[in-house]
Amino acid sequence: MEILSMPRKLSHALTALAVKNAKPGRHADGGGLHLLVKETGARSWVYRFMLKGKSRDLGLGAAGPDGTSLATARDLASALRLRVKAGIDPLDERQRKAAEALAQAQAAEIAGITFRAVAERYMAAHEGTWRNDKHRQQWRNTLASYVYPIIGDLPVADIGTAHVLKILEPIWQDKPETAGRIRGRIETVLDAAKARGYRDGENPARWRGHIAQILPRRPRLTRGHHKAVPYDAIRAFIAKLREREALAALALEFVILTATRTSEALGATWIEVDLEKAVWTIPAARMKAGKEHRVPLSPRAVAILETTKALGGTYLFPANRGGKLSGMAMSMLLRRMKVDCTVHGFRSGFRDWAAECTGYAHEVCEMALAHVIADKSEAAYRRGDLFEKRRRLMADWAAYCASNGSAGATVMPMRGAAA
Repeated sequence: MEILSMPRKLSHALTALAVKNAKPGRHADGGGLHLLVKETGARSWVYRFMLKGKSRDLGLGAAGPDGTSLATARDLASALRLRVKAGIDPLDERQRKAAEALAQAQAAEIAGITFRAVAERYMAAHEGTWRNDKHRQQWRNTLASYVYPIIGDLPVADIGTAHVLKILEPIWQDKPETAGRIRGRIETVLDAAKARGYRDGENPARWRGHIAQILPRRPRLTRGHHKAVPYDAIRAFIAKLREREALAALALEFVILTATRTSEALGATWIEVDLEKAVWTIPAARMKAGKEHRVPLSPRAVAILETTKALGGTYLFPANRGGKLSGMAMSMLLRRMKVDCTVHGFRSGFRDWAAECTGYAHEVCEMALAHVIADKSEAAYRRGDLFEKRRRLMADWAAYCASNGSAGATVMPMRGAAA
């Protein structure tokens, strides 16, 4: 009777020479240690173990002269066998340690990211969408003056309520408008930091339910309305305005005739204007409502532009030293003419005239001023810009402005200031 013997358990089956000359495939050394050889000749060590009825492989690194030696691989496998015997999964343990190391590295990296770095990155990404140059400058100036000296170099992950209050409390009562804007900018930067994974938890600069419970509500500022010339006095004003040869006078008359805002007119470039078709198209980026606005030009408005075009330059109303005319030039002109109003106030005069002296529909007048439609349903259905109706409206307005004012028409005086 033939006696079947049990297969001998492998133990140290490989030699250094065998490791060097092994063909592609898996070669067992014993005790769960295997040599893997790929078709490319690349060699690596693998420890195979059984735990909870499942077979798993754990890589031990490259094999050969430039990698892990046979003896070292056997030592590693021996240590792993003891851990498996104790019920520890070495593969899970390795993954956990790798995750912990990654988390520590990320934490160290985040610890080096300051509030200033996040703020500068946020402004660089968004300031191109800000239409107002003054707004861009205010962002940078307020952060540099009030915020950076206190938290600029702190890790953004560590900024808390105490830091925010240290910035706001000294100016909350004396400079309420500035303080409110600074709080909002800090909140925005911290939100951006959280979105990028640089911090967790609630925003310590949030107003509602947080800062509002600590600082008193800022008093509302009484801004009032823009001072305006009554529409029945505008004709006499235009007549006096045309007696002046200054570029500011032409710019102001153009603003009045087009019922546009100062920034829209002074920031306009020749590429926006088609004199032949008498149309000025203001791009969305320069409009308060963020929507392109076509302005029909009356014959007098075209004549003004034909005059200023001879001056050369990029802008419709160029400054003497290059660039665009300053809005202050028109304000100072009004002061010299002893008129107590703002440039913007002429838009009110136009709107009053359109409502009281014409039969144009409300929406035509509002669209001439590029006002946003408050009713969302109405806004959704309105597709056109009523351009031809607005062209007739602006032509009538220009004719009204050019007509002779009554002898008794007055221009509002300014405390007897000298011309």
